[in-house]
This record gives sequence, C-alpha cells and structure tokens, in this order.
Amino acid sequence: MHHSLPSRSLLPVLTACCRRSLPAIAWAAAVLWLACGHRATAGEPLHVRIDQAISAALAGQPVAERSSDDEFVRRIYLDLVGRIPSLAEVQEFLQDSAENKRAALIDRLLDSPEHARRMQHVFDVMLMERRGGSAVPEDEWRQYLYDSFTNNKPFNELAREILSADGVDHRPPARFYLDRGGDPDILTRDVGRLFFGMDLQCAQCHDHPLIGDYHQTLYYGIYAFLNRSFVFTDEQKKAFFAEKAEGEVAFKSVFDPSVDEKDFKPRLPGGTMLEEPTFAKDEAYIVAPAKNVRPIPKYSRRQQLAKVATDGTSHQFNRNIANRLWYVMMGRGLVHPLDLDHGDNPPSHPELLDALAEEFAASGYDIKFLLRQLALTETYQRSSLLPEGMTDEQAAPERFAVALLKPLSPEQLSMSMMEATGVLQRERTSKSAKIDQDSKLKDLLDTDPKRQQLRATLLEQAVYAAVKGNLQQFVGMFGSAPGEPELDFQATVHQALFFNNAGTLNGWLSTQAGGLVDRVLKQEDPQAAVETLYLAVLSRLPDETERSEAVEYLTRDPKARTQAIQQMAWALLTSSEFRFNH
Repeated sequence: MHHSLPSRSLLPVLTACCRRSLPAIAWAAAVLWLACGHRATAGEPLHVRIDQAISAALAGQPVAERSSDDEFVRRIYLDLVGRIPSLAEVQEFLQDSAENKRAALIDRLLDSPEHARRMQHVFDVMLMERRGGSAVPEDEWRQYLYDSFTNNKPFNELAREILSADGVDHRPPARFYLDRGGDPDILTRDVGRLFFGMDLQCAQCHDHPLIGDYHQTLYYGIYAFLNRSFVFTDEQKKAFFAEKAEGEVAFKSVFDPSVDEKDFKPRLPGGTMLEEPTFAKDEAYIVAPAKNVRPIPKYSRRQQLAKVATDGTSHQFNRNIANRLWYVMMGRGLVHPLDLDHGDNPPSHPELLDALAEEFAASGYDIKFLLRQLALTETYQRSSLLPEGMTDEQAAPERFAVALLKPLSPEQLSMSMMEATGVLQRERTSKSAKIDQDSKLKDLLDTDPKRQQLRATLLEQAVYAAVKGNLQQFVGMFGSAPGEPELDFQATVHQALFFNNAGTLNGWLSTQAGGLVDRVLKQEDPQAAVETLYLAVLSRLPDETERSEAVEYLTRDPKARTQAIQQMAWALLTSSEFRFNH
C-alpha cells in the first residue's frame, strides 16, 4: 500500500525547530518580569505565571494562534496517555461546547489508568534508556513504575527508593544500579545526568575541557557516594547491591599537578561536603564482610545520597526534574540538552525554571500537579502552525512562541496505530466483557466510584497485556540503542521498510469486524468515509483539497473500494503528520 495523499504541510513547524539564541531584548524583558511582575503575581496559579514569564521574554513579538480543538485533543492525548484519541473521543470533544472542556479533559486524562502507563514508559526510557534486564526482570521494574504512578507517588520518594535500593526487600528499584553492573563510573555519570542534569563524564580525569562549571570535584563528589558499593552475588546466584564501610576517594588531574585530593568526601552538585560519623574498625559494620555474606555497614553513603538528594534541599535535583517534565510537555527543555545544565548553556528562561523547581518541590513533588499546570498554559496550547510573517528568529524553539514538533516514541507510535486501526477497541470490548462477568464488579459498577476506577484499571491492564508484544516490536524498530538517551528523531531505511513490507500494519488494516477498514466500508457516502478516515487517523477533518482528492480516489473504481480504503488508511498512518505530535 504505497499510495500517498496530500496533507497539511508541516514545513512551517519544522522551520520552528531551528536552534538560535534569545535576542537581548527577550532577556531584558524576562529580567523585568522577575523584578516587577513576579512578586505581584505570586498568588496567581502557576500556569498563569508560566505564560506571563514566556510572554515577558517574547517582548511583544508575534506568537502562534491558540491551537484548534482538533490540534489540542490529539496533542493532549499523546502527551498524557501516550496515544491518539479514538474516533469517538475526537468526535465527543469536537462536539462539546463547554468553555472549560480543555481543563476537564486534562483532569480526566491525568486521572486515567492510561496516564500511569504513559508515565511508566516515560520514566522507564528516561532512567534505563532501553537497557535490557539481566539482574532484575524488565517486567518487574515496569510494574513497579506503573504502580508508583497509579498511586501518584511523589517523585522524590520514587527517586529515594531507586537511589537507596539494594534489592533485598524490594528488588525492582535496584535495577537502576544492578543493570548498569554496579560500575561506579557509569553510575556516577548517570546519577549526575538523570537526577541532576549534569553530564560530568569528561570531568573524571581533569576539569571539563569545554565546560568551565564542570570540575573534577563535581564528578568525585557524586562518585564518593557510590564507590563503596558493589554487586554481591549470593550462593543462589542472586545479585544485590551491597556496600562496604571503607573505601576513600582520591584523585589527581592529568593536566594540573596541583590537584591531588585524598580522602575526598561525598558532595552533591551545588551542595556542601557531607559530614560523616567515624567508627572504630571493629564497629563499622552491622554485618561484617565474610565469604558468601553480604556486608551491611552502620553508615551507608548510598543511603545518604538518597536522603540529601530528595529531602527538598537540593536545588539541582529539583531543577532537573522540573526541566525534564517541561521537556515531556513542550518538546524542548528550558535547559537543553537536558543533561548539560551549566553556566555556558543557561536556561532559556532562568527565573521560570527556578520557579518551576520551587513550585514542584512545594507541591510535594506531585508530577500530576506540574503536568496539569503545564498543560493548562497558553504556551502549551499554541498552534504548531507559524503565523504569517513570523521570522525564523521569532520562531526559534527556545522562545516557545510556536508549539514544537515532537516525534512519537515507539510506544506512542504503536499505541496510536492500534487505536486508529481499531485494534485497541477490539481488545477493550473483549476484555470488558470478561471483567463484567465478575458479579461483584458489575453490581457496584454504577454506584461506587472506587469500583469504577478499579474496573478501569483492570481493563487497562488487560488490554495492555494483550498488545504488549506489538509495542515491543515497535521498540525494537524505532527505539534508541541500549544506554543511549532517546531525545532526537532519526528515521532509517529499516523503519520505512517495516511499514512497506511488514505484515503488522497490513494485518491491522484487514477487513476484520470492528476495525477501521470495516467501519469505513460500511459507510456508503464517500464524504462520510473520508471524514471517518481522517478523524480516526489524524484526529481532524480533511480540508477541502484533501476531501476532494480522497473522495475521487475512493470512487474511482467501485470494485476496488476495499483496496482503496486500505491504501488511503496506510498512507495517512505512515505520513509525517501522523509520525509527530504537533
């Protein structure tokens, strides 16, 4: 199925992805906002203050119009639940005349079980970067994340569990350490990158040659929390992340002979040297080291890392996660790249990032709170289409004057294709019937909100289990290499051949009952058939040119109508418009 159809050009949005620096006037306006407006608007909701900060930096320059309802509904579903809306969900939203329908939809999606699944995918990729599971099964780790987000676990609590994990009583969080082999250098780099937004790899042997802020002391401050830890394997060949009571940190610079540190103590980025207790040698352990015995020190540096990073006092920790959640919603960090936070790469809006970090910590590290505030902003809800006359400089991505293109993750792409083609709906119908056979659930379904939520969770879990294999196929084809951050869009020949030759997508476009093609076939009016295709796949109606050409194509040969519908659906599903969140 290689027939292609015209669609609205995304070239104007691509233009907005050019990377430029903020003009001086924008910086001046942002400082003016901080000095004159921030205090006066402190009582405003966070989403209002975000828009004020972005507008101040734009200094009266043009911005994109507010997104249309069809743009918004597709974008918010992808960002909050990881798939495009179903045909019914699109139609319901477009027909809704309520003034607060966008806020209501945001709240409903954040409260849905699919949101927990979306966050599971986001944080799995963020923290493990597609690494395979050797010590801790991947499914156990992902279930741990899913349960954490289902319960809206505060992020600092989640991070504390991961950073303090040893795999003894609760194995899944230890995957962060164990599936990196417990290597202190790898862990130092990844803790710095993922929890503090600082890639300190090139500051291991000397101060970073290109980044003035990244000194060896930063690297070894984190390293000293981790260098006593190691992978301990018991007699049953089960791995744990153990720790010794001794092991001091010393380092020299290969370039500067004056740098010769001995007994360097743990220190967080932006923090002070840790004060540590001292013990007599024979009193340093709760369980002393011995053959086939996992040692347990009285004082654990790794436990201290988990404590001081997450107790609310680490501005760098707060700033990093606020920046990463901004990236999830906006498509670009305020600090970008996300793991290069330093003086020569300042945030595009420094005071705004500080405010987000402060508000996020004050909320109790409530991820839903921050995602909701970001989704409510006019900044998030801008159109991705450039206004007429807007220059490349005005549309620079760090200005957030236009909504940015965000390539769909493998999980989003797979789930969205299954939603568009009816695969997910068939599974929902099938699994829903099985759940309703439980008389306890059925009897209380209409009257007990907790039961309704339980049913929704059970349904989501059953559907996900049924389609998980399809997601894994897409991850294998479209995911990044293990251990590499998944931030940029890279199309490959293999990906194109996957859609051209693989039977997966063609199978989803069969005439199976309840599928997209079956639904369109039942519509005798070609106008209605075309509208259904566009709404189901692109979450919008066709424009007049698209409508005319598509109707002509569908009616060209009545005997080949099925094939024409399949080809048209295939073309829309493999279009650049479908491949991106915009």
